[in-house]
Amino acid sequence: MPTSAEWLVFLGAAVLFAVLPGPGMLYVLARSLRGGRADGVRSVLGNGIGALGHVAAAAVGLSALLAASATAFTVLKLLGAGYLIYLGVRALLDRDSAAAPPDVARANRSAVGQGVLSELLNPKTALFFLAFLPHFVHPGPVPAPLVFALLGTIAVLLALAADLVVAVFAGGLGARLTGRRWRTRQRVASGLTMIGLGGALALAER
Repeated sequence: MPTSAEWLVFLGAAVLFAVLPGPGMLYVLARSLRGGRADGVRSVLGNGIGALGHVAAAAVGLSALLAASATAFTVLKLLGAGYLIYLGVRALLDRDSAAAPPDVARANRSAVGQGVLSELLNPKTALFFLAFLPHFVHPGPVPAPLVFALLGTIAVLLALAADLVVAVFAGGLGARLTGRRWRTRQRVASGLTMIGLGGALALAER
């Protein structure tokens, strides 16, 4: 387990990681502006599930393969970029979504599922956990994978708290802008944001 001093360093770095805008937070912002507060919260949940998947993979050593293999990193990066671009294009083309009656259950699954996939296909998240958490894991009575999983879960929870703030405020703003012109602008902004995120991910280096 980390020492007292290391806990302070870890928590400070994890909070900084949580509040700095990144692909996950910008994705939540785009979904919240377009779909409202509830859609944003579901996207946060999806992001969290995806991030916990990275924590589990790193804890058992799977992310080490990703870090060591340039091909694996590139493939995962391009898959994630393509998925974000697909979501952005679909948002731009979905002109009639505001007029059509929503299928609530399907919308719920869509928001959560898209959040999970977006985060799972982000290799930067996997490499962050692999590069950051081992500094605070030491040999001791508690198995290293359990310590790793605990620290990773704390980091994810802090990121979820920051994303929830974005979802609540952005969702509230989107709910007040109910005119057709504003809805069109929200849809276009959401689509362009996700396309931009996909492009940035595709060009990202290790």
